[in-house]
Amino acid sequence: MLNIQTVVADLHNPQHAQAYLSLMSHYACDPMGGGEDLSDFAKENLITNLLARNDVFIVLIFSDEHPAALLTAIEGFSTFACKPLFNIHDVVVHNDFRGQGLTKHLFEKIEEVAKQQDCCKITLEVLSGNAIACKAYQRLGFSDYQLDPEFGSALFWTKKL
Repeated sequence: MLNIQTVVADLHNPQHAQAYLSLMSHYACDPMGGGEDLSDFAKENLITNLLARNDVFIVLIFSDEHPAALLTAIEGFSTFACKPLFNIHDVVVHNDFRGQGLTKHLFEKIEEVAKQQDCCKITLEVLSGNAIACKAYQRLGFSDYQLDPEFGSALFWTKKL
């Protein structure tokens, strides 16, 4: 059994900042993260830019001081509920720690923080071909979004600028 520590990251802490960058780089190199490392620009500026925001919440898991997993949540706002929400933007479990149940720990911690922030919901995007992640998220209570089945599920679209 792993000896883990789950924390809300403080990117002013050099250990947390380095763990975040290391895990994000690991994720970016994975096919589910695009298959190519973070750009030099991102590596040099990501921590500074995240620290300039007050709407980003990061959960880190360490196993015996080794970065094992992370979750990045960005606060949004639900106009219908008139409350904040969290959108999960990144979920990373290092290859060395997969299959150990760390995703569940990440989501338990971010749900705790979301409740403290009075969020009405947590949203996320997942690639339809990422069967392992889809199954994990379904076990955690996530599903596609529908108002009325007649109109289908919501789609996540993007336009790069």
